Amino acid sequence: MRRGVPTSRTIKRLSALAVLGVVVLMTSGCSAEEAMRFGWPAGVTSEAKDMAEFWTWSVIAALAMGVFVWALIFWTITFHRAKAVDSEDQEIPRQTAYNVPLELAYTAIPFVLIAVMFYFTVVVQNKVEAKEDNPAVVVDVTAFQWNWKFGYNSVNVNGQQLVRAEDSKKGSAFDLQIPKFREHDGEKEEIKGAAGGRSAEERKYLAFDQIETLGSSSEIPILVLPTNTRIQFDLAAADVVHSFWVPEFLFKRDVMPFPEQNHTDSSFQISGIDREGAFVGRCAEMCGTYHAMMNFEVRAVSPAVFASYINFRKANPEATNSEALQAVCQQPRSVTTVPFDTRRVSNGTTPDDLGDANNTALAGCTPAEGGKN
Repeated sequence: MRRGVPTSRTIKRLSALAVLGVVVLMTSGCSAEEAMRFGWPAGVTSEAKDMAEFWTWSVIAALAMGVFVWALIFWTITFHRAKAVDSEDQEIPRQTAYNVPLELAYTAIPFVLIAVMFYFTVVVQNKVEAKEDNPAVVVDVTAFQWNWKFGYNSVNVNGQQLVRAEDSKKGSAFDLQIPKFREHDGEKEEIKGAAGGRSAEERKYLAFDQIETLGSSSEIPILVLPTNTRIQFDLAAADVVHSFWVPEFLFKRDVMPFPEQNHTDSSFQISGIDREGAFVGRCAEMCGTYHAMMNFEVRAVSPAVFASYINFRKANPEATNSEALQAVCQQPRSVTTVPFDTRRVSNGTTPDDLGDANNTALAGCTPAEGGKN
């Protein structure tokens, strides 16, 4: 029989593997902070940081348990190998069974680990889903195949109520429908269709605001938000199920049609965006042909710049979002993603440099003081 590998040689091999792993980590260009995220992007909200910390410790706990199990396996195969003997007769190792303390231990320990993980899951989940009354900014998010519409329901920044919820609405989906009439006994009578003459599917839950940004096949919708400000997102889908996802938020929520009938919580809040910059947003729910192209951008600016942006939009209701951004000295186009080609053809090229997502201010620009540039 083949003699077992010496214990010292096995230990040397394991040590070499450990050193190799450390060397690979050090030469990969990852900082310690990046390595501890284990693949997650850097969060820009306090909720994202809570989730990232929970993710880090969850992975560490899983790795620790894995190392413990691997150590037991290697211990067994190293120190309990069959010994070579001079004759063909081999002694059968002592058989151990019904070790009640050991069995209780390896049954109870997993339950304890699960209970601890469940506790911290609930703690983090409660923080992430916490809501406060009267958030400073309330945004109406409407998803549709295959783009986004953002409206400002209410805005209160730096103690100024720039947009009031009761004044922000400009109508409903029904207002866009043209009534039809017919002559009956010499009088004009409205033609009643399905759902009381409105539409086959009532969509009164959809929001229409005075200040809105609508995405198109030629322009990425940019949602401008202030930093260090509590923001609420009210979500609704005009057709199928979508999903609102900003990777740096480390959080996504499905955008449902008819949220009340589907018994879904259609809103969530963030306590604030930590820094200025541009962050790509995506749909994270398969919603049809152009699902992968359904992108938007969150543009985080200082509260002062945001207030100027809202005031410009109010003073110039006919101005485009690009014009409003340029008026406050911000890049007028998305710097994180590009529109998709609705003709389903492409030459395969994407601009190499859309812009600096960490600095979206226009150099040498003077903000507009009112009215159009």
